[in-house]
Amino acid sequence: MVKLNKIYTRTGDDGTTGLVAGPRRKKHDLRVESYGEVDEANSCIGLVRQHLADHPALDQMLVRIQNDLFDLGADLATPDTGKKLDYEPLRIVQAQVDRLEVEIDTLNADLEPLRSFVLPGGTEAAAALHLARTVARRAERRIVALQDSEEAVSVAAVAYINRLSDFLFVAARWVNDKGRADILWVPGQNR
Repeated sequence: MVKLNKIYTRTGDDGTTGLVAGPRRKKHDLRVESYGEVDEANSCIGLVRQHLADHPALDQMLVRIQNDLFDLGADLATPDTGKKLDYEPLRIVQAQVDRLEVEIDTLNADLEPLRSFVLPGGTEAAAALHLARTVARRAERRIVALQDSEEAVSVAAVAYINRLSDFLFVAARWVNDKGRADILWVPGQNR
């Protein structure tokens, strides 16, 4: 269990932060940015949840996702250096990705197929879900860049963040009266 008694430590005043295991890193380090982007996506989901009084099932899905995002942050903050640790680090697992896929399919079953791209908007909840989706996509780009920099990132972690943005897109359509309140892109409409 995490225990936080003192919020400020002053150890980051030099522009570095401590990972769960390993040396300190600069606060602009790609690994630190990756789990920072995940934290931002989680915060956006917290805002979404303020608009879901009429959608308790979706709210419960998002509570699980918020918890998973802390798992993902812990995963990213504990680089696999190949050194043996005194504990088993928390990692995203395939079962978390699989659960997201089931939830995407559950929500998507109520939607008509799309015939155009969707403009972000509609209900307040849908607009907030679209914002969370774009932040999740940014987090995914950072995580993939981290992976491409030859830093260890698990396959399940990349799959989870990729699937999350898909979930948020489908959820945005679902709260938009099951897609009936979606605002569709009309190519070249304003030429």
